[in-house]
Amino acid sequence: MYQLLDWYEQVRDFLEMGGPVLLVISALSFVMWALIFERIIYYRIGLPKYITAFTDQWKARDERRSWNARRIRDAILSRVSNKIEQNLPLIKTLLALAPLLGLLGTVTGMIEVFEVMAFSGTGNPRSMAAGVSKATIPTMAGMVVALSGVVASTLLSRFAHRRVEHLRAELTTKR
Repeated sequence: MYQLLDWYEQVRDFLEMGGPVLLVISALSFVMWALIFERIIYYRIGLPKYITAFTDQWKARDERRSWNARRIRDAILSRVSNKIEQNLPLIKTLLALAPLLGLLGTVTGMIEVFEVMAFSGTGNPRSMAAGVSKATIPTMAGMVVALSGVVASTLLSRFAHRRVEHLRAELTTKR
């Protein structure tokens, strides 16, 4: 119990040191990782059933070489591709947004440093330290969120591309 309370206090102190921008970066990180885990769970559980339904529909066709059959194949590939790549653009957008929010935290922290310098001059380094931490912590947090998400996003994109190509090869026009 005490360890949980200690952990909570450490997180609270860290968020206070980083300022309000760090809260936004934390929320962005939570949403991004929720979307990443949603995609992983979908790829493991929902996608195989979805693909099986379409491949069974394709294999049940007697004729696969006509123009109409090829358009049906293209429609199947398009539907599956859209379902596989769902939320990936949003994840990539959140990845791009994380370092920008970190830079916003840098700017707001530096503004605080300049305000302290204007009131007390440059002779008081302790008063400037809080602004410097508000400048560096959000930058670091934005970069950590972006770098950790880039790895996951790249793996998800590669999986999606490979799965669509595998399905394209599986839905042959040969009988």
